[in-house]
Amino acid sequence: MHSVAILVLDHVVPFDMAAPQQTFAWTHLPDGRPAYRVRLCAETPEVRADGGFTLRVDRGLEALAEADTIVVPGCSPEAAPPSARVLAALRQAAEAGTRIASVCVGAFVLAEAGLLDGLRATTHWVAAGDLARRFPRVEVEPDVLYVDNGQILTSAGAAAALDLCLHMIRRDLGSAVAANIARMSVMPLEREGGQAQFIVHEHPPVPRGSALEPVLEWIEDNLAHEVTLGALAARAGMSERTFSRRFREQTGTTPLQWLLRARVRRAQYLLENTDHSVERIARQAGFGSPTAFRERFRKVVGTTPYTYRTAFHGKTAAPAARSRTAGAAPGPGPGS
Repeated sequence: MHSVAILVLDHVVPFDMAAPQQTFAWTHLPDGRPAYRVRLCAETPEVRADGGFTLRVDRGLEALAEADTIVVPGCSPEAAPPSARVLAALRQAAEAGTRIASVCVGAFVLAEAGLLDGLRATTHWVAAGDLARRFPRVEVEPDVLYVDNGQILTSAGAAAALDLCLHMIRRDLGSAVAANIARMSVMPLEREGGQAQFIVHEHPPVPRGSALEPVLEWIEDNLAHEVTLGALAARAGMSERTFSRRFREQTGTTPLQWLLRARVRRAQYLLENTDHSVERIARQAGFGSPTAFRERFRKVVGTTPYTYRTAFHGKTAAPAARSRTAGAAPGPGPGS
């Protein structure tokens, strides 16, 4: 039986720990036998969890050496850096060929151990920039749900732990078994769009009183109209060349990229809060055509406008869609 050890560190995020624990524990082979043996392990017998409670863990770090797969959940910001013992145990497991996966900001622990050097990795999009700054040898991909390097895997935040676990189960046991546990988890086997669709695309702050501040406000007010570099430079009282240089110095990007990102952000708002057609939203956000809008939206957000609206539209669900069918008995599942 495949052994999974979930490494519980101080201030562990409960969901990050419970999602893989439940998903692997509920996975069965076609003949009904459990596919995985799941164990929690920690450096100390008692571990504080984020949320104000304490966990009692029976297994120590020796369980890492016995495992076929190690999962490292994320911890809250109050957590201290992982100890030298924990990092050494992870390195030894990696050297022995053990598969090691992280959930959310658990990627920082793998990076601290040097296990992500030279590899692609992801984490929660809010923490992706920090991971890239602190560990420049890691190729951070902030817009995906998980990254599989073979032996070392990383996932984005919260629910992406389920995506990663289903991916590993499919690798181990095939699509039929993985599809069954996906149904038990009440989620698709694969989600479209990656993490990019959840990222809040904010512009970098511009210093108060900057000559660019009124120009940027004007851009936001005129997204539906044609906006040219010449018009922006004229509003700033600069030549196009000087304006472009100052713009990059103060924002870190070009006027065109800023404009396109602002238009995508406006389109996201309209998809979330209106029932306007894609064609109308393309006009309102300033894209030349619905085709250009769809292409730019997919490039930035990672999914189509239609799929994004389906996921994030603010309508209240109908009562029938929220409740269980009358008379149906609830069945057990990973979230039970």
